[in-house]
Amino acid sequence: MLSNSTLSNSLPSSNNPSLAERDKAVIWHPFTQMQTAPLPIPIVRAEGSVLYGANGQTYLDMISSWWVNLHGHAHPYIAERVAAQLRTLEHVIFAGFTHEPAVELAERLLPVLPSNQAKVFYSDNGSTAVEVALKMAFQYWHNLGQPRQKVIALDGAYHGDTFGAMAVGGRSAFTAPFAPFLFDVDYIPAPVPGQEEAVLQLAESLFTEDVAAFIVEPLVQGAGGMIMYEPDVLDRLFQLARRNGALIIADEVMTGFGRTGRLFASHYLKEKPDLMCLSKGLTGGTMALGVTTCAQPIYDAFLSDDKFKTLFHGHSFTANPLACTAALASLDLTLSEATLANLERIAAHHAAFRQRLSRSGAVASVRQRGTLLAFDLVAEGGTSYFNTIRDVAYNFLLERGVLMRPLGNVLYFMPPYCTSDEQLQYAYDQVEALLSELCR
Repeated sequence: MLSNSTLSNSLPSSNNPSLAERDKAVIWHPFTQMQTAPLPIPIVRAEGSVLYGANGQTYLDMISSWWVNLHGHAHPYIAERVAAQLRTLEHVIFAGFTHEPAVELAERLLPVLPSNQAKVFYSDNGSTAVEVALKMAFQYWHNLGQPRQKVIALDGAYHGDTFGAMAVGGRSAFTAPFAPFLFDVDYIPAPVPGQEEAVLQLAESLFTEDVAAFIVEPLVQGAGGMIMYEPDVLDRLFQLARRNGALIIADEVMTGFGRTGRLFASHYLKEKPDLMCLSKGLTGGTMALGVTTCAQPIYDAFLSDDKFKTLFHGHSFTANPLACTAALASLDLTLSEATLANLERIAAHHAAFRQRLSRSGAVASVRQRGTLLAFDLVAEGGTSYFNTIRDVAYNFLLERGVLMRPLGNVLYFMPPYCTSDEQLQYAYDQVEALLSELCR
């Protein structure tokens, strides 16, 4: 069922253009060089971990469609909840008004986050959740009359594509055209195994009294290449940041809602972040929603008779009732015994496959955290995002009905939690076939 015939782009009659050709005539796709990219693949429906193409092909979604899908596509429980909400209230301005889904979601989110998180601010995606956290951090110090302007971040980080999020991400070819417009950030390397002490020494010199915030993707740097490091060293970095009062921002847009084996990566830590950014899996991949949470002292710094101490930030679709309802339904599923069992099951299968991967001469640096399994494909030209092995691997697997989107030469699994053992095994088998081909 999962095997695929070789993909073809048969040319339709000029009087009856295909969906892909109609797309090419009017749409600009993300992270895509439109002049050289092949026609996009039309998907007509999806169920569970499977995407169904217009021409009958099926694709196992091993990357949860850009890391958003937790419970499987078109999940009936989430769909039913959203449909009922759509018949009741689709949207209302969130300045001066409120509604049940937004309040209930905040009430249910805060108890499952680190215990110091006290308030929820809604936005509409991961980048804006980060923007809000940065604005909160900078204005916190401004409101206290102690302005701080410096941010510390990890080299190679990715926090989104809006300007503030780009500024605190690692500088790369992706941000080069905008470099003159990004505020300065001091970077420390990711504290990967073997480099912890060197990173800590550098951090000790950088965490001074003018640092407003330290922002991290806790334990796993996603788009930077699924770089993984240990909780102990992150706790020590947080302690250094706190020594001079810097606020700590945990960007859990990707790592949240079970991906790392615990509900949040921050749950591995003794030190608690002051602000957290959530999105992606927040709604189970159903629709866009962003959340920034904060500790009580940050919120308190904005309380004043002085209106200029207000957080002047908002979005037209802030706390959209449909998105909040989807998030509530997803949270029901995430906290269920079935999902918790699936997290353990997938992690165990990954661990077994990790041992097999480690024996391949085409693979280096196999690493895992919960349901995330990543490894480097050995390739000439190093680890650049633009390494041609990326296209070789992507197309090889796609032709066999497995959707994986390598980050340069980094290949990774991040499947929906409903993915069956059979589906996992099929995907593993196709990766091993790829590795055999590369070894030739």
